[in-house]
Amino acid sequence: MARILIVTDAWHPQVNGVVRTLDTTTRTLRALGHTVEVLEPSGFPQIAAPFYPEIRFALATPGTVADRIRKFAPDHVHISTEGPLGLLARRYCMKRGWRFCTSYHTKFPEYLRALARVPERWTYRLLRWFHNGASAMMVATPSLEAELKARGFTAPIRRWSRGVDQSIFRPRPRIESQYPRPVLLYVGRVSVEKGIEEFLKLDTPGTKVIVGDGPARADLEKRYSQAKFLGYLNGDALGECYAAADLFVFPSRTDTFGLVVIEALASGLPVAAFPATGPIDILTRQELGTCNDDLKLAIDAALKYGDREACLREGASYTWEHCTEQFMENLVGVVN
Repeated sequence: MARILIVTDAWHPQVNGVVRTLDTTTRTLRALGHTVEVLEPSGFPQIAAPFYPEIRFALATPGTVADRIRKFAPDHVHISTEGPLGLLARRYCMKRGWRFCTSYHTKFPEYLRALARVPERWTYRLLRWFHNGASAMMVATPSLEAELKARGFTAPIRRWSRGVDQSIFRPRPRIESQYPRPVLLYVGRVSVEKGIEEFLKLDTPGTKVIVGDGPARADLEKRYSQAKFLGYLNGDALGECYAAADLFVFPSRTDTFGLVVIEALASGLPVAAFPATGPIDILTRQELGTCNDDLKLAIDAALKYGDREACLREGASYTWEHCTEQFMENLVGVVN
């Protein structure tokens, strides 16, 4: 059994795919008998992130991070995020000649361009420096691997897919909706970079339902009063929301995977999306959904050709056990 250190600036109480991925992976690793330490912000003074006040960055020092790493004495170090803790853990490993691996979860260059007009080339330069120091970099999809290689990322790339909690996202009896059909569902952060307004402004029949919260919610809820904004849901309440919908709409062009896409499939929902990283790797057959640069056409086609049974079978193939096996195979020892 191994001693595994996971370093992340994204952790509870944040609600997003990165946190769900790391939390589930950690619990699965521990169930397999490994000793896992998560170095995350709650053990340090914190400051709110610009544009995302609900996200807190750790105000850690090199000494405190070094003490935590030394005391744990890991066999493997996985640095999952490029924030303050990730930078300090990277610094510690580089100074000692330790090997470590990273993962590319978030398209920060695109996020910062959308939120603050920061040129993408500036942020990509920083991310190349960060990840190219690793002995391995994990990515979720072939399209993301190709994109990063084209942008000059040279660290060895290894695949790390995602899974679905089959106890929540599963076949359920058809639930009657309180809203006019078809019910078009979005689940995720309600923020500018997620492209939700491109979905809300479409003239489509039925009802648009938005599950989640974020900095853009108040403005969008005011301007698109016909849509139903339900806030955060989890557990069976979220699973039942999927079961009451007719189609899942994923309007983001900036995600690296889209965990909610496979949760929708596991719930029997076809998906309409832009042909972006994640959806183009997952929606490979018309019965699973449609990718199109015209989101309205994608919605129409997915409603017409999507097949519930095909979606259920595809969604069931994404398991956290398999993802955790991939993660373990991708780890590198800390010593050269």
